[in-house]
Amino acid sequence: MLKNITLGQYFPGDSFIHRLDPRTKLLATVALIAIVFVAQGFSGFLLIAAFVIGCAASTGIHLKYLIRGLKPIMFIIIFTFVLNLFFQTEGKELVHIGFIRITDQGLRMASFMAARLILLVVSSQLLTLTTSPIALTDGLEALFRPLEVIHFPAHEIAMMMSIALRFIPTLMDEADKIMKAQKARGANFETGSLIQRAKAMVPLLVPLFVGAFRRAEDLALAMDARCYRGGAGRTRMKQLKFGKNDVIAAVIMALLLAGVIALNRMNVF
Repeated sequence: MLKNITLGQYFPGDSFIHRLDPRTKLLATVALIAIVFVAQGFSGFLLIAAFVIGCAASTGIHLKYLIRGLKPIMFIIIFTFVLNLFFQTEGKELVHIGFIRITDQGLRMASFMAARLILLVVSSQLLTLTTSPIALTDGLEALFRPLEVIHFPAHEIAMMMSIALRFIPTLMDEADKIMKAQKARGANFETGSLIQRAKAMVPLLVPLFVGAFRRAEDLALAMDARCYRGGAGRTRMKQLKFGKNDVIAAVIMALLLAGVIALNRMNVF
């Protein structure tokens, strides 16, 4: 399970998406999430899925890697599917066993919501997989900077978010090592009742939290030793500049939105 968490991991590359300005990728991710909600049918989802698959292929990231990232939230996807399947009672009845009643509208709605959730997760993964934590911090800070007129801590918020994303893979690796060490000592994390498995997680969570606080303290000391004082007056080695590729990316996102809206009006399926 821990190895399936891809959030926060970065794959270096020199693809078109890798070379985009981080602000463009952040705005494109937000736009892509909005487009997923704009889609009103499976035809729109297929167009978005084809776009995401094409983006992943262009970056060299294997599609199986994106699918693997869905495993940690598979319970949420299944729960969403079942919830919509049984609580949507309108439409033609397909199955009726006792109090269980499944209709064609319920099946469609359940599949629609599950597909939307999958697209949201897979689309969001492309951002962290193709953007380094430093570039992500610079992009977030640049987008939040206009809010500084109302004393919004743009640099601090961006720094905290990037540090959190950066340390997710590190904490997952540490948790995997602790789990293997506990298994070597006879711990069992996979069998037994839900309460027994929850109790078995205590020997994993305690050292993991201790290690996380220790890493946080070490990071704070290292930043203080390097005279870190926040974003005021700081300079950057790499200045963010919009280029031709960013304009092309904006046009592509506009065309994707137009395609989804057209499919909604055509009401294909």
